[in-house]
Parts: sequence; structure tokens; C-alpha cells
Amino acid sequence: MTLVCVPITVESVEQALEEAALARTLGADLIELRVDDLFTGEQHEADEIIRLLSRCPLPVILTCRPAWEGGGYDGDETDRISMFEFVCTSERPPAYLDVELAAYTASENIRQKVNLCVAHPKQTRSVKTRLILSSHDFDTRPADLTKRLLAMYAEPSCAVAKIAYRARSIRDNLELFELTREAPKPTIALGMGEFGLMSRVLAPRFGGFLTFASLRDESATAPGQPTISDLLGMYRFRSIGRQTKLYGVIGWPVTQSLSPAIHNAGFEAVGHDGVYLPLPVVADPEDAEASTASVRVTIESLADHVDFAGASVTIPHKESVAQLYAGDVSDQHGVVRPIGAANTVAWEWRRDDEVGRIRDSDELVFNTDATALRALLGETLGVMHGRTLCVVGAGGVARAAVWAGLQARAYVAIANRTTARAEAVADWFNGQADRTWERAGRVIGLDEVATLNAAAYVNCTPVGMATGPDPDGLSIPVPDMLVAPETVFFDTVYNPIETPMLRAARERGCQTIDGVQMFVRQAAEQFRIWTGKAAPAELLDRICREKLGG
Repeated sequence: MTLVCVPITVESVEQALEEAALARTLGADLIELRVDDLFTGEQHEADEIIRLLSRCPLPVILTCRPAWEGGGYDGDETDRISMFEFVCTSERPPAYLDVELAAYTASENIRQKVNLCVAHPKQTRSVKTRLILSSHDFDTRPADLTKRLLAMYAEPSCAVAKIAYRARSIRDNLELFELTREAPKPTIALGMGEFGLMSRVLAPRFGGFLTFASLRDESATAPGQPTISDLLGMYRFRSIGRQTKLYGVIGWPVTQSLSPAIHNAGFEAVGHDGVYLPLPVVADPEDAEASTASVRVTIESLADHVDFAGASVTIPHKESVAQLYAGDVSDQHGVVRPIGAANTVAWEWRRDDEVGRIRDSDELVFNTDATALRALLGETLGVMHGRTLCVVGAGGVARAAVWAGLQARAYVAIANRTTARAEAVADWFNGQADRTWERAGRVIGLDEVATLNAAAYVNCTPVGMATGPDPDGLSIPVPDMLVAPETVFFDTVYNPIETPMLRAARERGCQTIDGVQMFVRQAAEQFRIWTGKAAPAELLDRICREKLGG
């Protein structure tokens, strides 16, 4: 079983004990006492550490990390090693002592002193503490990674090998998984930073000795460390096993996505053995070809090394995924290729046709944004045939909205801050040889939106988004418009739930569709595609609204 360890930066004995008790309550198996800020070389500080160890409610990893390896201790090395000897021979010693490989191998004298502190094949006295040899790189993957690990494994006193470095991409996790899977000794192999989260959450799948999780975001001792609440709650760490399938959201950035919260809750509700993670893939706005190549390498590397079953796709990779994979399949539903954007990958369908669920087609990529938009507009407006739909924006979601309107035989008007991009969207749809619509409507200027008199307006821009460039802006100038109460205003932004545009529409007595409705509807369809089961849509909606404070 992979253990969960909560690191605690020790400021005082009482503070550390209080946090250790909380860690136990939240489900930790052991704690790491980081004493690098407490210990400066004084004997009374070593006495405090012994007092702390004697009262700790969980087994302890004792760490006094020197500044040269990312810690806070900048005192004399002899004092640090003497403190280790002192506490490890106390009445209640730590379960593990973490010592840096570079320090351990610095001299034969240090090696001998450390070996006196820990259990060792040639140790003559009874010692309970076991040694973790560790190596950290906060900048990148060390060039001599294999050499470092082999040096740890070769040490008879090394009970656990630990390697942690800043992951440069999702693919760095795959090497870390191979290290733990093939390790001759218990091994901790973790990626730091946002690209390394996968190595922490999936550690049980590959036999990692333990993973670290902080009590709260601000108390993390390494970049990218999840909180124990997220690790055990949202990511369902205790349920991850050798057969657990991987899902995720591919985008850049993806750290604020609500998708992990809702899909993991959905998996738990229906008993599906899967875990859903953020999958950040860097995009280069100046080099679309490089971004597309990065998406391909990430997806196919995951498929080769872990049980990757599917993913959501968000900005800015929707067009790339459609370009990569829409041509490989029949696209029976006629959604991805006409739109030129995909928001869902069902990779398991490529690997194995016999997955025990009803299949509608042999599609590999889908656009559930489009089907959600069409369904919500239809439910709210009724018949759209011959009515006008105004789409504001020109990205992947805007393309989905245009498709939804065209499929319902509406007249579609497209407006965007950059007119050329709106024209490109119209040209894309009008240029389809097998289109079922006459024309994609017309491109209008943003100043014409107020006088258009459409039946429905859909915002597909980040205007009004809490974390966007203009959170207080109006994507559609509702106060300047003459609108009937039956007019529908639809915002694809879901944070905040009520954007300035939706608030203005509500105050005018108009019908509104918020971004959470769309987000949940498209996610529920993704869920069905991946699992073959109906999504618990009410649960997904409630989680979204609770997370957003609505």
C-alpha cells in the first residue's frame, strides 16, 4: 500500500503537534517533521525535537533539509549530524531519517555517523530508525538521475530511495512511474510543479512507497503538492489500484478547472475504476504546429505507458485534437469535422473495441460542447428554425455554437472583436462541401449586436470571466438593447455563475442559461461516452455550484 505523508514545517512543538493531530484526523499514515527552520545547532533545539517526537500521534520522517538542497538549515553540518545521532538514540526515535544523497556521500566520516543513526546490516546496536536517501532538483530533471538512484540502491543502509525533481512536462511522470515499477528497493519518485501532480496521485498504481500531501495549499513543502483533502477526497487516492484508468483535462492552463472535481465524484457515484487529473500541455501561440505535436506526443505517450482511457480537451487545444484524430474515424455524428474542434477524446475505444458497453459509432473524438449547446437552446427556445442566433466569439466554443444554430436551421450571425476571425469561422462553415445548411449567416460588427433583434445571444468569449482579462465587462450590451422577455441570453463562462451579462439580462426580465448548465451538460455526455453509464447530473451540478459559491 502506498502511504500518505503530510509534511509539517516545525515552528514550535505545540504548533507541530496540533498539525500532526489534524493530519491524523484527515487520514495521513505518517508525517514528515521538517525541522530545518527550528534547528540552528543548539542543544536545547535538539531537546525540543525529542520532546516533539515523544508526543507525535503518527510515525515520523525526520528531515532537516540544508539550504543547498532547497531547505532552511544553513548551519554547520557536524551539528546537524550530531542532532540526528541524538534523536535517533532517544526513547522514541523517528521511523525514518531523511538524509540527502549528496550529504551522505560527502565523506566517509559523515557516512559512518549516519549509519550509526539508522538500521544497517552491520549495525551492532538495536536501532529502529530506517534511512531514506534523497535527491532533489527544483529546476529540472537531473542529467545523472539514473546514477543517483543506483548509488542509493547500492547503499546497504538505504531502506527507501527518494528522487524528486521539477517535471518539465506530463511525459516526465512516465519515467518516474517506470522507476518505481522496476525499483529493487522501496522508492519515492515524484515530479514537482504543476506537471508533476500525476506522479503524486498515481503513485499507488505503480508501487510508489509514499506520496506527500500538505494540510493546506500554503503549507506545501514542494511545488505541486496537493492537499490531503484533495488527494484523499477529490482524487480518491485510496481507491487507486493497478487497474485504475486515467482520464483528464488537456489544456493550458488547467489548474483552475472544475472537471476533476465533478468527474471524480461521478466515477465514485457509479463505481467506475477511474481517476481524472489535470493534464497541462503547454501551447505556443506563435507556433501552432509545435503545440499540435505536443498534444499528440502527450496523448500517445500516456496511451503507451498508463491505462489512458479518455480526456476532456479545453483551450487552446480543441482545434489541434480535431486536426489530429477526426480524420481517423467515421465521425458518424457529423460534429467534429464540420466544427473543426473537439473537446473529448475516447482513447480506450481505439485500444479495445470490446469494452462491454453500447457503442454508437467508431468515433475517437467528440464535441460535447456542440451537442450541449444545441440541447439547451432547443429546450429553452423551442423551435429555432428561421429564427436568428447571435454568436459572440470566434474560438472553439463559438464554432460549436454556430454549428448548433445551423443544425437547428437558425440564421446565425457571428460577431467578434477581431472581424477577420469571425469571417474565418463563417468561411469555414460555408466552405464545407457536404454541409446540410445553406449558409452560415453573416458576420456583423460588435456595434451591430445591440440592434440585431435575435432570438438568442450566446457569449463565447472570456469577457465577464472571473479570471479573465475583463471580469466586469459586458460581453453583450444588454442595457443598450430593446429586447423581449422571451429573448435568451446564454453565457458559456461558468465562473462566476452569474456574469455581468447574465445579471443585466435577468434584470431586464429575459431568459438566461448560465455556463454551469452548459458545463455540466457537456461533461455528462463525456461521462456517458467514457463509462457507458448515465452521469449523476444533479450531483455534478451541485458540486460546480458549491465550488463556485453559488
